[in-house]
Amino acid sequence: MLLPSILRIFLTRSFKPFIFKNKYSDRLEYQNLKNMGLYVHIPFCKTLCAFCPYFKVKYNETLVPEYINALLKEIDIVCHEQKEKKTVTSLYFGGGTPALILPFLQKIILKLEEYFFIKDGIGVELHPDNICENTLNVLRTSGVNMISIGIQSFDNGCLEALGRKNDNFTEKLKLAASYGFSVIDADLIFGIPNQTKTGLLNDFALAFKYGATQVSTYPFIDFTFANNMYKPMPEKAKKKMLAAITEYAAMNNIERTSVWTFAKKGTKKYSSVTRDCFLGFGASATALLQDIFKINTFSITDYIQRVNENHLPTSLTLDFTKRQRACYFLFWSCYSMRIDREAFSEMLGENLEKLFGTELLFCRIFGLLKKENTGYRITNKGAYLYHKIEQAYTTAYIDKSWNISRLQPFPEKIILK
Repeated sequence: MLLPSILRIFLTRSFKPFIFKNKYSDRLEYQNLKNMGLYVHIPFCKTLCAFCPYFKVKYNETLVPEYINALLKEIDIVCHEQKEKKTVTSLYFGGGTPALILPFLQKIILKLEEYFFIKDGIGVELHPDNICENTLNVLRTSGVNMISIGIQSFDNGCLEALGRKNDNFTEKLKLAASYGFSVIDADLIFGIPNQTKTGLLNDFALAFKYGATQVSTYPFIDFTFANNMYKPMPEKAKKKMLAAITEYAAMNNIERTSVWTFAKKGTKKYSSVTRDCFLGFGASATALLQDIFKINTFSITDYIQRVNENHLPTSLTLDFTKRQRACYFLFWSCYSMRIDREAFSEMLGENLEKLFGTELLFCRIFGLLKKENTGYRITNKGAYLYHKIEQAYTTAYIDKSWNISRLQPFPEKIILK
C-alpha cells in the first residue's frame, strides 16, 4: 500500500524506511521517562479465534508454569538495576487469555510492584467465557480495577462469522458490572460480514445498558495470516457504520475518547495503546522508550530459553530518528483525539509547531484539526481519515512484521517501507 509510505516520507522528511534489526541490549534506559505504562502478554487460549491477530497458542498446563517463571525472570533482568521504585501510569494484561493464568496473576503483580508504583490501576483482558464469580473475585482481590471484555457482538449471526457463540453475554456483563470495577470496556467489531447498521447500534446500546463504562469498536481487518471464513465489508460500508456509532454517541451523551472508543461522560477511561512510552514483558510484547522500539520473540520456547540464559528475549529493535519518534507520538495522539503540546515537548525536546507547523496548518485548513490552548483536537472528519490510515498502516506494517515474527523467532531484519 502506498499511503503509509507516502505519509512516512512526508512526515519524517526522509526516504529512510523503518528498519527493525536483530540486535538487543540487556539494559533498557527507561528510568527518566514520564507517563510510562507496563504491559504483560499472556499468550495462552483455550481456542484460537481466526479473526484475532495477536500472538497466541493453545493452553498447555505444563508450559504455563515455565512461561510464568521466565516472565518473572524477565522482569528482574529489566529492572534489577533500578535504585528506587518508579511510578508508572498503569499495568495492562493482554493476550491471549490472561484469566487462564489466574493462580499466577497476583505473583506477577507483586513482582512488578517490587519495582513500580502503579498509579492509575491494573487492567486485564477477559474472554466472555472467563466471567464467573471466582474469576471476578480473584481479579478484585489482586488489585485489578479495569477489565476489557472481548464481546465482539451480541448478534448470533455476527458471532458465527467470527467462529464464536453467544453464551449469555448480557448476563455475564451484568455480573462483571456488579463487582465495582472502575472501568468495564466492551470490545465490539464493526464491518463483520452480513452485519447491519441496526445490529451494530443494538450491540453498542446493549453494551452500555448491561454495565460497560466504555465501548471500543474496531473495524474487522482480515490479516493475511488469519484463517477467516469471511472477508470484511467494503470500506464504504465501514465508513457508514463508524458514522452511525459516532452519531448515536453524540445523541446519547456518550463521549468519543478515541477514534474507535466511546465512554460514558464522567467515567474513568482506559486504553492499552495510548501511552507515551511503555515496558512490555512476555513473548511478543513490545517496549516503546525514548528513542527505541523493541519486540520480544514470538516463540514461547525461544522466549523461555533466552530468559533462562539471563538475556532479554528481544527479537528486533528499531532505532528511531527524532522525526520518526515524533511521528510515532503523533500517530497515537491522533488516535486518542488530542495532541498535547507540552507532552510532545517533554518527550521530544522540540516545539510541536516548529517541527510540524506546515502539517498542522494543512490539517486545520481542511478541517481535520482544531487548535486548543493545550494543543490540538482531532475533528470527526480527521478521525475518519485516521480510521482509514490506521487500517492501511496495519495492513502494510503490522501484518508484515507480525507474520514474519510468527515464522522466525529471531528474524535477521524487517524493513517497513
